[in-house]
Amino acid sequence: MLIIGNVLAAIVALIHVYIAVLEMFLWTKPQGRKAFGFTPEFAEQTKVLGLNQGLYNGFLAAGLFWGLLGGGKAVVIFFLLCVAIAGIVGALTASRRIIYIQTVPAALALIPLLLA
Repeated sequence: MLIIGNVLAAIVALIHVYIAVLEMFLWTKPQGRKAFGFTPEFAEQTKVLGLNQGLYNGFLAAGLFWGLLGGGKAVVIFFLLCVAIAGIVGALTASRRIIYIQTVPAALALIPLLLA
């Protein structure tokens, strides 16, 4: 179970690396605007917010990688809980689809880790 949970946690970390890149570097580019449904004008006006959000998502990924590479199971569980909570807040405040992008993968990774 531990291996399954760690593999799923690594996938969650990679998802957050991708989100961080989208938010920090591609926010105003066609790929970022398409991902978030922004007009060029809105993306330009909010690019500092995207950079900030991306940094937080990068920290979530870094925490998961830290846990997976030696920080231990408790660290991985902590950061998966952070991801799940961030997904719930994002779904309530920004877009409901965030629950499927963040919370569901984090929960799927948590289950085997909690059972291990």
